[in-house]
Amino acid sequence: MTTNGGACFRRLLVVIKQTAFEEYSQLKLRGQAPKALRWKRLESRYLSHKECVENLLSILKSNNVAFSCVNRVELDRQHLADVDLVVAVGGDGTVLSAAHFLDHGTIPLLGINSDPMSAEDLIVKKKKSDERRSHGALCAVTNNNMDTAVPKILFGGGKLTTRARIQCIVKSTFSETRLVPALNDLLIANPSPAAVSRFRMGWLREVDLNPTGSLRDGGGTGLSPVGSAKSSLADPQLLPRTQDGTVTRFGGVPFDVENSLNVWSSGMWVSTATGSSAAMAAAGGKVMDIYSSDLQYLIREHMIENSPNKEEVRNLDRGMLRSDQHLHLRWNSQKGRIFIDGSHLMHNLELGDEILIDSKAPPLALYSRVD
Repeated sequence: MTTNGGACFRRLLVVIKQTAFEEYSQLKLRGQAPKALRWKRLESRYLSHKECVENLLSILKSNNVAFSCVNRVELDRQHLADVDLVVAVGGDGTVLSAAHFLDHGTIPLLGINSDPMSAEDLIVKKKKSDERRSHGALCAVTNNNMDTAVPKILFGGGKLTTRARIQCIVKSTFSETRLVPALNDLLIANPSPAAVSRFRMGWLREVDLNPTGSLRDGGGTGLSPVGSAKSSLADPQLLPRTQDGTVTRFGGVPFDVENSLNVWSSGMWVSTATGSSAAMAAAGGKVMDIYSSDLQYLIREHMIENSPNKEEVRNLDRGMLRSDQHLHLRWNSQKGRIFIDGSHLMHNLELGDEILIDSKAPPLALYSRVD
């Protein structure tokens, strides 16, 4: 549908990053700012960002596009009412934060890098360049080309891509929580980086049950028709059992856990193809085709010294999770935490929690750079 001037979007929501300069300025007023801060450097980044925001709003007004603005830290689902394009101004972190609210995948997202690295920053020199600048891997537009790139997108141009995301469901004793879709990655680990993360990892296979709760003939190798399927999360002992344990349920669907492995480690990374070039690659993972719907997992610092089958265990340290597969974890440490696309968003785990991970989350419509 077009609006005034023929733009393809009726209403935009502009999500604006809160810069480090603004955050530390608030701390300074309370006497809590670190003494070692380089204020001139932070202010320079802030002024670049502010200029980008002002230029963007000017472009939207000149093209007669209706829009509203919200600070990244204040973004809420109510801001998405009647919005058909979200524009995230900042860097990759701002894009990731905005994507968490687009969990249905029906509203496209455009990232604008407000303070991109210059050609000079990329040159190796004695004085290190400012590492606080965003790489802008998720941003289709930068402050340098927005005058032409933004109007082009507003009128139907640009490169709109579909990116797979991670679905993660956590089942506790009395509840089941579906986390927001992750565009980049999940880190599942003990809250303390010095503590061991203990969990049991396996793959889920859906099984077929009779209305009485017993397994149908051919329902799976090693299954025995014991118990009743009417059980809720609070009464798992009534579920049918396999040769390795209990059939588990997610969303009311029964699954058998296959090829399970006890893990003592520093946790686990799970990434999408989009996030495979970030922390996953730094940890030794494989950079994937960004349009792949598969996921990748990697166990961090896996302790296998005392394992009787070291090579077999080592082969499971890392691998791909196909679009038709479901990864299962049972958390065996007292405490744990799932970090979603970085450190800002997390979900706490307790002993006995079960986790389902796959790529069934609605994909994200994201504008990408035109190379």
